Amino acid sequence: MKTILITGCSSGFGFLASKYLAEKGHQVIATMRNVSSKNVEPATDLEQFGRTNGFKIRVLEMDVTSDESVKAAAAQIPTVDVLINNAGLGYGGAMEAFSPSAVLEQLDLNIVGNIRVAQAVLPGMRAQKSGLIIQLSSVAGRGAFPAFGVYHASKWGVEGLSEAMRYELAPFGIDVAIVEPGPFATNFFGNIVQAENEEVAHAYKHVKEFADGFGESVMNLFADENAPTDPMIIVQIFEDLINAKPGERPLRTIGGLDFGLQKLNDAIEPIRKELLEGMGIAHLDGVKK
Repeated sequence: MKTILITGCSSGFGFLASKYLAEKGHQVIATMRNVSSKNVEPATDLEQFGRTNGFKIRVLEMDVTSDESVKAAAAQIPTVDVLINNAGLGYGGAMEAFSPSAVLEQLDLNIVGNIRVAQAVLPGMRAQKSGLIIQLSSVAGRGAFPAFGVYHASKWGVEGLSEAMRYELAPFGIDVAIVEPGPFATNFFGNIVQAENEEVAHAYKHVKEFADGFGESVMNLFADENAPTDPMIIVQIFEDLINAKPGERPLRTIGGLDFGLQKLNDAIEPIRKELLEGMGIAHLDGVKK
């Protein structure tokens, strides 16, 4: 049994993973914002699921964009074996139509939020000389399309942050693995934050046309029973990474529709390893067996 902290558990991958990993016998700490208000329903659902079935699920208030909230939650939990940095949101629209403050909000949530939570659990992981941090990126962290520039900036940032973390934490026995979902039948697209400057956005008709067409294609895929859009695909990747032995966890794993980006990962991986060899840090590429 492992103690697993998951962020962003009010819906999607986090909600499903909380139940599934608790069913597998792990102690799950499911965190989310607004436990007593907006998200009272999923919070109650998770707690009742645990009580009814005798599973170990604890729901905690945590806003990953707040230093105080993360610290308050961390003070209530034991040493964590696995952190799944899942909380996140997408901003969509032409880059020029976003205010700088909105861009900072996107980066704060998707990148700095990861750092806040990792910093909260790392002292315990370093003390026990073991741990696993799973970082939720996206295929949007490996490729780029119009209308998602701000979101891409955040997920490309998660990629660089996570890769550096892998090298920094390996000597402490802590693994870092990146999971890159394609589009899944969660509420991600329904929650996309649109650019606030409608006048500027209107000038980018070609961007809106692409976004609308892409959105329609994705919705059609969700209706296709044969398309790999079941969110449990990602939850099972979490489980595989958790169960893998230290030293056997890949840096990157794509799940679902990859838009051909698996080829990019496959092509870059030997170059990445060659770069590490050249810099004399190949021994830092993940926890050793």
